[in-house]
Amino acid sequence: MKRFFAQFYLWLLLIMLYAPILIIAIFSFTESKVLGNWSGFSTQLYSSLFSGGVNGSMVRAIENTMLIAITAAVLSTALGTIAAIGIFNLHGRKKNTINFLNNIPMLNPDIITGISLFILFVALGISQGYITVIIAHITFCTPYVVLSIIPKLQQMNANTYEAALDLGATPWQALRKVIIPEIRPGIISGLMLAFTLSIDDFAVTLFTKGNEGLETLSTYIYADARKGGLTPELRSLSTIIFIVVLVLLIIINIRSKRNKPIKKIRCTNDLRS
Repeated sequence: MKRFFAQFYLWLLLIMLYAPILIIAIFSFTESKVLGNWSGFSTQLYSSLFSGGVNGSMVRAIENTMLIAITAAVLSTALGTIAAIGIFNLHGRKKNTINFLNNIPMLNPDIITGISLFILFVALGISQGYITVIIAHITFCTPYVVLSIIPKLQQMNANTYEAALDLGATPWQALRKVIIPEIRPGIISGLMLAFTLSIDDFAVTLFTKGNEGLETLSTYIYADARKGGLTPELRSLSTIIFIVVLVLLIIINIRSKRNKPIKKIRCTNDLRS
């Protein structure tokens, strides 16, 4: 009975998580403007999305979202990687304190983060727009990148880096040829997580985008919903984003499993060279 209820709970949880996404994907193949009203199979929403049939504000919102997400993900991954390596090499009370401070932004509600950054930008006299939104996204994405990389650092053999230095490698060479290859799965996971969080964010973006007409996908959907309905092409766009993320996760997991047996061999060869 315990096994039955455990499996039942697991499947119930999976259904609750993925049923809304499945419904959106199904109704993205119909021309009906109302979600839940099936008017026959059609790929018109996808054709409209790629042929420029959607309104210009939605296209600009997608472009802004992609630009901000890519920039924030790359910069937060670089900062998070450096921070994770630095935190990993700390000891005692300093390490515990920095870990505690790194966890605060993740536990802090988004609306508090958004209001705090808004007050900070106003106090510093910084005009709000692309730059402030990117800074805000880097601020809340970096702790997640750190959290993704630190477990990979803990799994790494600590003596490998010292061995590389003993064999004549410079700290930069040891970092590039030893540490980075070992923590690459964590870096990629952190990059994808930061990219996804940036696309998904609403509260922080709303408080830091200013009044210059900057719209991202989340703020556009919010404004569209307040008008009494959602643009039908959003269903096809959501389906595409979900499929792309799912494919990337599958590829990364497959590659990580295939590369595990040969990582030690590559690392040894790098040390010898």
